[in-house]
Amino acid sequence: MKRIGLICGGFSSEYYISLKSAQTIQKYFPAHLECHLIEIDQNNWQQKLQQAASTIDAALIYTHGNPGENGKIQAYLDMLQIPYANSGTLASALSFDKWFCNQFLKGFGFKVAQSKLFHQGEEIDAHQLVEELGLPLFIKPSDSGSSFGISKVKRVEEVHAAFDLAFQEGKDVVAEAFLNGTEITCGVYRSLEGMIALPLTEIVSETDFFDYQAKYDGKSKEITPARIQLSHQQEVQSQAKRIYQLLGLRAIARIDFMLVDETPYIIEVNTTPGFSPASIVPQMLEVAQVNIQDFWSAIFKVELGM
Repeated sequence: MKRIGLICGGFSSEYYISLKSAQTIQKYFPAHLECHLIEIDQNNWQQKLQQAASTIDAALIYTHGNPGENGKIQAYLDMLQIPYANSGTLASALSFDKWFCNQFLKGFGFKVAQSKLFHQGEEIDAHQLVEELGLPLFIKPSDSGSSFGISKVKRVEEVHAAFDLAFQEGKDVVAEAFLNGTEITCGVYRSLEGMIALPLTEIVSETDFFDYQAKYDGKSKEITPARIQLSHQQEVQSQAKRIYQLLGLRAIARIDFMLVDETPYIIEVNTTPGFSPASIVPQMLEVAQVNIQDFWSAIFKVELGM
C-alpha cells in the first residue's frame, strides 16, 4: 500500500483552517492508499519533510498560504525527489500572487479589475489612488493565501489604515477597483475522464465582502448551483477550465469570478481551496453527486498514477 504524506499547517493566519481541511481529507482518504498526516509550522517544516522523505511515497500539500500554496514546499519536495499531487512550483507561485496572476491572465484576454500594486515602504497618495480607481475599492495583500488583511474602502480617509492592515499579511499590497456584480466560484480538477468543472457556487455575503468571517464563521450564503443563466454558467466553467490548463494547475483548484452584467471578471485563483466541512468545494461535489473518496481517488490516479 502506497503511503501519502498529507502536509498541513503552515505559516499563514489560516493555520487552523488547514488542519480542518486535512481532517476532512483524511476522513475520506482513498482506501487503497495510506494517509500519513504531517503537521508543520515555521520552525520545523524542513526538518519534518526531511524526516518524512524516507517513509512516504508521495505527498498531498494542504497548507493554505505560505509555504505550500506559494510553491515553497513543492520546490523542497522536488529537491527531495518526492512526487506530489499538487500544482508545481511555478504554477503555485504565480497563482498565489493575486496581482501578478491577474496581470498574466489579462495578457491572454481574460477580464480583470483595474488595479495598482504597492510595495512595502512605498509612498501612497490616497487621493490620487481614489481618483484613479474610484470608491469603493479593495485593498488586500497580493502575496498572501489568507483571507485576513483585506479591506473594502469606502472613504479616502480609510486608505492608509487599510494598507497598514494589508501589509501585516504580505510584503506587496494590491488596490483594486470595485466590481459590482454576482460573485461566482468554480472548482476544477482532472479525472480519468478528463478535465471537470464542478457546479458553480454563488456567494452572497452578509458582511461587506467575502472575508474571513463570511468564509468561515457562517456569515455568507453559498448557493450551489449558482442562480445565473445557463449560458453564463457555461461561460464561467469554460473560462475556469482554460485558466486551469493555461496555468498548468493540478489536483483541485477553485477560481473566483465576479459576473458583471454578462461578463466574468477574474478575482483570484486558489490552488489549495478550503476542504473543511464548511468549505465550498465539498458542497460543489455534493451537488455534482461525486463521492468525496472517489474524488480524491481520481486525483491520485491522474496526478500520481496511484
